Amino acid sequence: MTETREHTTVVIVGAGVAGLTLGTLLLRNGIDCIVLEKHPRAYVEQRQRAGTIDTFGVRLFRAWGLAEVLEGDPVPHSEGGFYIDGEAMPIDVDDDGNESLYCPQQVLVRNLTDVFLRDGGDLRYEAADVRPEDITGDRPVVRYQDADGTAKAIDCDFIAGCDGFHGVSRRTIPASALTEYSHAYGYSWLSVLAAVPTHPSGMAIHSLGLAGMIPRGPHASRIYLQCSVDDTPEQWPDARIWNELEARFGTPVSTGEIIDKRIVPLRSVVFDPMSHGRLYLIGDAAHIVPPMSAKGIHLALHDAEVFARAVIRQVEEGDRSLLDSYSETCLPHIWNYQAFATWITDIMHNAGFTGHEGEFRKQTARAELQRQFTSDAANKLFSELTAGTN
Repeated sequence: MTETREHTTVVIVGAGVAGLTLGTLLLRNGIDCIVLEKHPRAYVEQRQRAGTIDTFGVRLFRAWGLAEVLEGDPVPHSEGGFYIDGEAMPIDVDDDGNESLYCPQQVLVRNLTDVFLRDGGDLRYEAADVRPEDITGDRPVVRYQDADGTAKAIDCDFIAGCDGFHGVSRRTIPASALTEYSHAYGYSWLSVLAAVPTHPSGMAIHSLGLAGMIPRGPHASRIYLQCSVDDTPEQWPDARIWNELEARFGTPVSTGEIIDKRIVPLRSVVFDPMSHGRLYLIGDAAHIVPPMSAKGIHLALHDAEVFARAVIRQVEEGDRSLLDSYSETCLPHIWNYQAFATWITDIMHNAGFTGHEGEFRKQTARAELQRQFTSDAANKLFSELTAGTN
C-alpha cells in the first residue's frame, strides 16, 4: 500500500479540550501542528462530559486571547445548592475572585474547534489506527489511515498524547518506563444523562448516598448517584433513579427522558513520568481524578499550557530545558490536586453514607465539612483549591 508522507512540528493525538487548546496555543505562536482524532466531528462535538472550567482555566483562556471559547451556554459555577439530609444549606463559600464556570464540555470543544479551524488549523477526523513510532529517536513518526483508507505518515519533532486514559499514546510507551500510582475509592457513581432542565442544581449528602444534578445545557442535566461498585445499570430503572434523586435532595426534581446511564468507578491515577522520548502525555492520558473534584479540565489545561510554553521555547530559542522538565513541572501540581480530589471525594461521600466507612467516619467527615464554612482559614484554602488558584 502506498503511503503518503509529510512533516509537521507537533502531532497532537486527540481533539478534546487538551488537544484543541494545545493546538490553538501553538498555532497562534507560529508553530505548525496537526491534530488527529479517531471519531467524526459530529460525535466529538456532541460528546457529553463534565464541564467545570475553574478560575485557573477561565484566566488561562483570557490570557492567551481565547476568551471567546467560553461563550455559548456557560453558567456561573456558583449557581447551585448544597443539601444535607434533605435540608438546603445556606453555605457562604468565599467566592471573592472566583470566576469559575459550568461550561458543557461539548460547547467548549465546539468553540475551540471553530477557533482552531478559523485560524487555519489542520484537524483530521476519522483518523484510524493511529500509531506513534520511533518515539525515542530524533524524528518520530505517526502513522494512520484517513477516512478514505489512505495510509499516511507524519514525521514530526514531538508527539502530544491528548487522547485520554484509554488512548493509544500512553500504550505506546513501554510499561517498564512508567510508574502507575492508583487509588480506588470503594464506591461508584451511577452517571445519568437526562433531557431535562436542571432542578435542583447542586450536590446532596444523604444516608442513601451522595447525589448530584449538574447542568449540561439549558435542556440537559447530568445526574450522579452514589452506588455500590458491584451495581449495574440494569439495577437502576428510570423510576428508581428519579425516586432516589428526590429522596436524596429532599425536594421535587425535574423528571423526563433518560438518554444514557452507566456505572463510573471512582478512582485516582497518576503516571510518572509524563513523557518518554519525544512523546508527551497531556490530560487524562497521564492522570485521572474523580469527578467529585471537578479538576479534570483544570489539569488538562495546565498540562497543555506547560507543554505549549516548552515547545515555543524550543522552537524560538533552541532551548529544550522546559521540555526536559515537563514532568517535573506538571507532577507537583497534579499531586496537589489529587490530594484535594481525594479529600473532597471522601468527605462528601462519607458525610452521608455509612455503608463503607461506618458512623464514626460519617460524623468526622461532617465535622470536617462544616469546618470549611465556619473557619476563615479553612474556607480560604477550600476556595482557592476549588477555584484552581492554589
